[in-house]
Amino acid sequence: MFVDRSGCLADNPPFRGYGAAVSVGPDGPCVFVAGFGNANRVLRWRSGEVVDAACGVLADEGRHAIGVAAADLDADGREEVYVHNVAAFGGTSAEADLLLDPTADGKWRDLFADPVNRGRENYRVGRSVAAVDRLGTGRYGMFVTGYGAPARFYEVGDDGGITDLADAVGLDVVTGGRSVAAGPILSDRTDLFVGAERGPNLLLRNVGGTFVDVAREYGVTDAEENARGAALVAPDGASTPDIVCGNWNGANRLFARENGTFRDAAPPALARPARVRTVVAADFDNDGRQELFVNCLGAPNRLLEYDGEWTQTSVGDALESEGMGTGAAVADLDGDGTLELLVVHGEAEAQPLSLFTAPNDGDWLRVRPLTADGAPARGARVDLTTDEGRQTRLIDAGSGYLCQMEPVAHFGLGSSTPRELVVQWPDGRERTVSDPTPCETITCPHPGG
Repeated sequence: MFVDRSGCLADNPPFRGYGAAVSVGPDGPCVFVAGFGNANRVLRWRSGEVVDAACGVLADEGRHAIGVAAADLDADGREEVYVHNVAAFGGTSAEADLLLDPTADGKWRDLFADPVNRGRENYRVGRSVAAVDRLGTGRYGMFVTGYGAPARFYEVGDDGGITDLADAVGLDVVTGGRSVAAGPILSDRTDLFVGAERGPNLLLRNVGGTFVDVAREYGVTDAEENARGAALVAPDGASTPDIVCGNWNGANRLFARENGTFRDAAPPALARPARVRTVVAADFDNDGRQELFVNCLGAPNRLLEYDGEWTQTSVGDALESEGMGTGAAVADLDGDGTLELLVVHGEAEAQPLSLFTAPNDGDWLRVRPLTADGAPARGARVDLTTDEGRQTRLIDAGSGYLCQMEPVAHFGLGSSTPRELVVQWPDGRERTVSDPTPCETITCPHPGG
């Protein structure tokens, strides 16, 4: 399926990296790539190639970044970027995290460095980061997993003060937290699936802005495995998403909804053990059905497609049998209506980034829900009805392993005709668009905006 487009990366030396997060601004999408002992990278499409625009506090050369996510924490309509730095395997780290805030003049500053936040830095070691609109207000907090230390949940006040509310809202969980998949899993608001190592996974249900672990009740603890990448996918436009969880050298899971709970429905091609890192769900070939890309470290990557059931298909140039995969993210970087897949490498050895796409001639439709403040509405749900059926996408708030995808609902149409799309925000409000035009990007303001 995939064709290598890594030649579009203008400056692509060997690089030790981990997570990648995609944000969308006035100049189009940008991908923040966490550098582990290297400078972070900020990738943008410019004049037919992907260039690195990182400098200053964005580059932050010398620290060890691992997890990254973006969201609007201060309700100014622009996404902040949370960078989780770790200089230890677990417990506490000598390196503090960054919360990067874009200013009106196009510069960036670290909110943790503001005098009002002195002494509030995060030195706890974790892995993944996810954005959570726990109250449905369009003002996000950042959940930072803990590895041998309690997780953090940061919100930003009107004065720029950063407060850890994890204890107050039930997110101060202690686990070997590896991955997070955030979205409307059980409720209309943002719930969290936390993939864990050396212990049970968590399924944190949002109950009026506080969280309760219901993993045992719903059958997703999987305590004998060591989780890595996780993603939410709704095949056939299902009303509730399934949870895909890749495990490290263990049986991978597809937790499918059935009779009010989840059961493992992973086919052999997905379940087969490997050194899995990131799992990405997206419609790469614009045929109207999502694929699952399974990224591995030092082992061949996999691609599964859905046509009533999940089956393995050719991954093409993205096989990377000797790739040291650590993270992956998707976005339409060049604006042609087909997604690009960026794969990050590192850990065991430095390797260049990889960029892939799946050439096709299918139609497409892209939907960008916004908060009332004009920022991406991460955690929103978008349902599309065509003359051939229904598709569902979730605006990514955090998924994969250490990663976060573009805040856009990307629908492949193939040759189908779109009839109606419905956007549902985390506060439960909806907006309907009838007969949307194919091959366009639709921006959907919040009904209260």
